[in-house]
Amino acid sequence: MVKRKLGALEKVDADLANLQNKIKRDPRSYHTDFSHQYIQYENQRQIFMQAPTAASDNTGVISFRDLIEFVAHVSDCYKIETKDFPGQLIEILSTHHASLEPELREKIVGSLVLLRKKEIIDSLTLLQCFFPILISTPSKSLRALLFQKIISDLRGANAKTTNHKLNKSVQTTLHNLVTEDRTSPKALWAIKITREMWKRQIWTDAKAVEIMKEAAVSDNEKCVVGGVRFFLGGDKEREELEDESSDDEAVDMGRLRHQIGVNKKSKKAERRLEKAAATVRRKEKKKGQPHPLNFSALHLLHDPQGFAETLFTKHLQAAKSRLNLEQKLLVLQLVSRLIGLHKLTVLSFYSYFLKYLTPRQPSVTSFLASLAQSTHNLVPPDVLEPLVQKIANEFVSEAAAGEVAAAGLNAIREICVRQPLAMNDTLLQDLVMYRKSKDKGVMMAAKGLLGLYRQVGAEMLKKRDRGKDASLGLRSGDQKQQRFGEEMVGEIEGLELLEKWKEEEKQRKRLEKGLPADGEDEEEDEDEEDWNAWDVQEDDSDDSGGWINVESDDEINISDSEDEKPSSKKVRFDAKVSTSDDKENGAEDEDKADGVEASEKSKSNLATTRILTPADLAKLQELRTTSSVSSLMKNHKSHHSARAEQTNAQRHIDDPLTAAEIEGLASLSRGKATRAQKLALLEEHKADREDHKSKAARKKERKESEGKSTTNKEKARKKNFLMTLGKAKSKGKRSLVEHRKILKAHAARQKKGGKRGNRG
Repeated sequence: MVKRKLGALEKVDADLANLQNKIKRDPRSYHTDFSHQYIQYENQRQIFMQAPTAASDNTGVISFRDLIEFVAHVSDCYKIETKDFPGQLIEILSTHHASLEPELREKIVGSLVLLRKKEIIDSLTLLQCFFPILISTPSKSLRALLFQKIISDLRGANAKTTNHKLNKSVQTTLHNLVTEDRTSPKALWAIKITREMWKRQIWTDAKAVEIMKEAAVSDNEKCVVGGVRFFLGGDKEREELEDESSDDEAVDMGRLRHQIGVNKKSKKAERRLEKAAATVRRKEKKKGQPHPLNFSALHLLHDPQGFAETLFTKHLQAAKSRLNLEQKLLVLQLVSRLIGLHKLTVLSFYSYFLKYLTPRQPSVTSFLASLAQSTHNLVPPDVLEPLVQKIANEFVSEAAAGEVAAAGLNAIREICVRQPLAMNDTLLQDLVMYRKSKDKGVMMAAKGLLGLYRQVGAEMLKKRDRGKDASLGLRSGDQKQQRFGEEMVGEIEGLELLEKWKEEEKQRKRLEKGLPADGEDEEEDEDEEDWNAWDVQEDDSDDSGGWINVESDDEINISDSEDEKPSSKKVRFDAKVSTSDDKENGAEDEDKADGVEASEKSKSNLATTRILTPADLAKLQELRTTSSVSSLMKNHKSHHSARAEQTNAQRHIDDPLTAAEIEGLASLSRGKATRAQKLALLEEHKADREDHKSKAARKKERKESEGKSTTNKEKARKKNFLMTLGKAKSKGKRSLVEHRKILKAHAARQKKGGKRGNRG
């Protein structure tokens, strides 16, 4: 009996599918057949609506399900006859979703989505049906299905162009869902939908950020964590989802290899070249893309000051806060991120840290990272001095463990990077003494603090600790401590490179014409040529034309800055010390005046004196790339302080400070294998080693097993001594002329790249 029913059902399914295909090809011819099936659907629907819970007959349910699917597929062919069909499905799903059989419920949802794709109903109608069910149904599978369909429909509606009307309506619904009842966990669905749409870059406006902002200040713990995690990690998720593969390369490796081939060849230089080019390529790629924080959630906040104060008072300061320590740390990171990014003023926030700055506090490095992250140059030094002093007293001492002292020193350095005035002379001199510690982490942290104040406050250090560059800068007046609230003057990056290149081109053209190199009578002709070169060709770009000149090791000029120009007047050190104090003061004043003059001259005025054409901008980009690759190829410590001012001013503004950076070497050592793990690894691979052999012997066996021959050096080493005796005798009898000829041939062969030439 069961077999007969199943066979009949399969036959019905096949007949409906066959009829469905025929109707799609010729709707008019099969109108009668469709009417017959539609009448059956109406009868089944009326039976179901009279007793939805009693409709447990498998045959009836399956028949009703198949008829719904059939009508949904052909409804676009008979729009007049099926005008009530979408409303009927919405009524069934909205009213009886809790009692519907799972397969029938899934079929109704799929049919409504199909009607939306056929444009019989619009997205707003579909979403208005799905949203109430999503937040009220107890079925986990139905919630997952509805969430998937809602996201899919929103993506489809915004695929070709942004559907502002639909987005605004859905965002208003989600915003009301969050704000109506702040204690309800139903707002989690608004958070999930908004976060998914933000990650896929469909919603990138301030309205979506406002929804998450309201979620972060709600009374439900899960909603608070969801909103806070969005601000801390939403932009990172969006970056990870983007396709990182790109065919365009900022640096042409063929040109760079050619330049390296001109200089002395070595594997070390090749590796350095690869590393430098990869670094520049990543930087150029990031510059080409829209910056992840230009329109990020943190920048789109309407009132960051009010948001930060509300988060702090409601979730951190309030005694009735129900958040645990981990959740409070998330809120603390968000508040500190807002304060540091927008340079907000929340003075009570810094006093909140005092009770947590002790090595016994769980997750103390996260507190230290948040404190450093919330520091900026507009925070009064009087507020930060007690905090720095407490960190030094609690963490940095001879009795403290190395990891603790290193974390304290790193935290102090990160605070002082953002506000150097938070440190006093006495404490700085005490902390710098730890650079002689035997613990590597403490030593590196103290040296980092010393290096920082050599750049931003060398006058606070003792003379023996200032270093050569800082002493010269203090004497010439180039280096001086920044005052409270003082901002750096911005300028176009690499503009002095373009000015220098233009000057060199001008001198070269004058020398070609036989004129003196320092003449100025052809300024008008040069300006005319620049205006004629307004339209930049593709061949002039960095990617397709012109070699990138990478300096060799011998040509590298060691200086404190990549773009530093030689000063007009050098600082002179007199061997004899003047006996008169007035003369010394006068000399110092002259040196300072000369230093200020030189710094004013070193600033490029190209942007203020002429309009940069597209050809100039293309050349500027090429010079920047060349300078970046050349500077990365330098093996000198001055390269690391090349952009010290910019690094100190912009440190961690775009990227958050993590607890691992505060821990320093201690966080790296955790990932290392212990002695027991190393022994276990050796035992695991013991079976692969039959006997103890050297690395060369194992390499020889591997080559022999692969069928490879030995090298010429190995063959020469194994050659019989008597066979090499004649060559050795003749080598000693060479004349100077023959010897010179052989050496020149050898040099030419090496330059060519060996006997067969350089094919790469």
